[in-house]
Amino acid sequence: MKKIVMRSVRAALQLIPKTLKDKLKQNERLTGLYVRSVRKSGLFFDAPSPKQTQALYNHWLEVNESAFSDSITKIGEWQAVIFGTDNQGVTEENIKTLGVKTCLITGELALGAIEKKISLLDDRLPTLLLNGGDLLESSAIYHLLKALKDNDLVYCDTDELSSNGTKTSPRFLPSWNPELQYSTGYINSGVMVKTSRLKSLHISNQTTIAEVIAELSLSINDLMVNHMPLPLVHLSVTENNEAKLLERVKMVIERHSRSTVELDEKFHVNRLCWPNTNPLVSLIIPTKNGKALVKACIESILEKTTYKNYEILLIDNGSDEKESIEYFSYLDTLEKVRVHQYPAPFNYSAINNFGVEHAKGSILGLVNNDIEVISPNWLTYMVGHAEREDVGCVGAKLLYSDTRIQHAGVVLGYGGGAGHAHKNFPRFHTGYLKRIVATNNYSAVTAACLLVKRTHFDAVNGLNEKDLSVAFNDVDFCLKVKGLGVNNVYCAEAELFHHESVSRGLDISPEKAARFNRELAYLQTTWSDFIANDPAYNPNLTLKRENFSIRSAVELKECHIRHD
Repeated sequence: MKKIVMRSVRAALQLIPKTLKDKLKQNERLTGLYVRSVRKSGLFFDAPSPKQTQALYNHWLEVNESAFSDSITKIGEWQAVIFGTDNQGVTEENIKTLGVKTCLITGELALGAIEKKISLLDDRLPTLLLNGGDLLESSAIYHLLKALKDNDLVYCDTDELSSNGTKTSPRFLPSWNPELQYSTGYINSGVMVKTSRLKSLHISNQTTIAEVIAELSLSINDLMVNHMPLPLVHLSVTENNEAKLLERVKMVIERHSRSTVELDEKFHVNRLCWPNTNPLVSLIIPTKNGKALVKACIESILEKTTYKNYEILLIDNGSDEKESIEYFSYLDTLEKVRVHQYPAPFNYSAINNFGVEHAKGSILGLVNNDIEVISPNWLTYMVGHAEREDVGCVGAKLLYSDTRIQHAGVVLGYGGGAGHAHKNFPRFHTGYLKRIVATNNYSAVTAACLLVKRTHFDAVNGLNEKDLSVAFNDVDFCLKVKGLGVNNVYCAEAELFHHESVSRGLDISPEKAARFNRELAYLQTTWSDFIANDPAYNPNLTLKRENFSIRSAVELKECHIRHD
């Protein structure tokens, strides 16, 4: 009932003139009441239903009809390897109409037979990897060959074909996302690869395309991967073989690294715990007063965290409450805690930079004072990622006090700036492409709980205290670190509470609003390319909401106007 009422309220608000709406927003009591009511109604969890998704997809197909035109006739030479035996006749016939020069079918081959067959391929021609039963869009080869230029491999989005020929179940994938490949095997068909790269691998017993991609990723440091954001491959509907696929990927990872990999049978994802050298981790926690929050935060770290080589630096930004001051003095007597005074005006970036100056660890942790540990091995998982050569910032899965998702990665472009992926989804929801429950790459993560090497922190001169004193400093920092040539990681295994108030109204004092607008403008100017097209997202998904639904008809129209 609450949800129905609030939907009606939201619909009515759309009819109010903007000038009046802006005036109403200035009333903090009204905005606070509205925010609390919407949260209680459950409207913030608004994953699109299959029916809504299909309706949006049908419109998306209409708008992008030219991309699938049959008029594309000039296609270069290519070859294919078809994995498996299901419906091979259908698939082979399908690709023969598109001019394939050589088509190899793996079937159920003896050990080493796949590698022998691949050795027969022509190095001069690219090779398509396709699962038996999957069908190609008529324009697929044209698009894949074009996108393969200057790259080692290219993959595309996918969908399914129903019995009556209707396209359904679109999967709009992110650009190359190695962590998502290791945890879910999200790329598993419709891959065009340079044959020389394929032949460089030892793939004597690979039976899935997902493990071939993982093998390429872990074997070739400079692997160049491209993504074509069009559903050019129609997946066959087969019995669920996720467990087998993930087990195969798991074997590849274990062969190439010393990481511990466990298959989570509940969510069907691989959980990777990368090895670490037990480095000292400096956890920097800024605060002003807030005894209760700080107590819950630090006690949960001390009592629950299984990783033991860490220090806590509490940075006191001018506390004036007696009980907080007394408690902080007590904390300063503990072996693992040091308290430092930072009496200057509040500047989140400057406070954390100050904390780093006093930190002793080779791994730095930025932690908000309202964080509380849930999973005891949170720091073990995060340190394992942070020590990897190809990883920059590592973020955690953060929950509101009522267990809804507060942070599961940051998407650039939300609201014209940046926002949290899957915000307000239920704790155990898998999310789009399982990106809540699976560790994967995002362009940025929140500094409410973030780990990074000191060397990376120093290389980008820390947080920007001049231009970003409060907002977007973590996003800016993550993108600067990413610019060093490393990937940022959302670690789904590190689960903590972030007791950010879920009932507060909007802070719209003129001074703070002006400051926020300045910082937003800085982000938009400095990182315009990421805001226009975040590689960890997909250009076919909406930027109006955090629910990973397909762009609406209005958004598609706006997008095409901008590109005309």
